Amino acid sequence: MSALGFNIPSLLVFGINFIVLLIVLRVVAYKPIIDKLDERAKMARDTVEEHDKMKQEVARAGETVKGLIEAGRKEGQVIVGQASEIGERVKAEAREEARREAEAIVARARTEIDRERIESMEQLRREFVDLTIKAAERVISESLDKAKHRKLIEQVLQEGIARRDN
Repeated sequence: MSALGFNIPSLLVFGINFIVLLIVLRVVAYKPIIDKLDERAKMARDTVEEHDKMKQEVARAGETVKGLIEAGRKEGQVIVGQASEIGERVKAEAREEARREAEAIVARARTEIDRERIESMEQLRREFVDLTIKAAERVISESLDKAKHRKLIEQVLQEGIARRDN
């Protein structure tokens, strides 16, 4: 073997060193890196799951809002219908008196509808602001100044409403 340039003791030392190096690298580098990668993958899965949950919550909130708006619309129609019925009965008794009472009832009904619509929109806005802040806190994983963000979100919503009304 010496004639071929192999030195058995050196070869054994190199082999042992190589095996020791592989073991050290596995313990020191490979395992911690794999653990970190697994941890990041789990974090990514958790974030996606949380995002899906938030989407579902937003969808449910949207459905609730649609339900509230529809209920308000139906209630408004019922109120207007009741006002019309009252107006017709009174009109049969005295035409002039019925006209005056019907106008007063319709005005009250519209005022009530507007007031209820404004209240439901304010409630919706508050819930939307809270959900938005909660979503932002979860997404960036740190607590935000709720008062500043609420003010900013309400300002953006007011600008959106103003643009929509124009």
